[in-house]
Amino acid sequence: MPDSQDGPRFLTLADVAEMLNTSSAQVYALVRRGELPAIKIGGRGQWRVERSRLEEYIAQQYRHTEQYVAEHPFVESEPE
Repeated sequence: MPDSQDGPRFLTLADVAEMLNTSSAQVYALVRRGELPAIKIGGRGQWRVERSRLEEYIAQQYRHTEQYVAEHPFVESEPE
């Protein structure tokens, strides 16, 4: 199956790290904790993240952040 207009269906952890502007180690931790769904392929067990799952993860993080902001409103300090 050829790549879509948005790129390949499956991404390496390094690809995901670049997209999220974080380290591969952080992405690996997200995968191992089950926060970011991924599959393990091949004899060496290389991890791959489906692009659609990454987009779902990002949307979920926006929802979590919105909830956090609503529960913890920012209050500017009074000038002294």
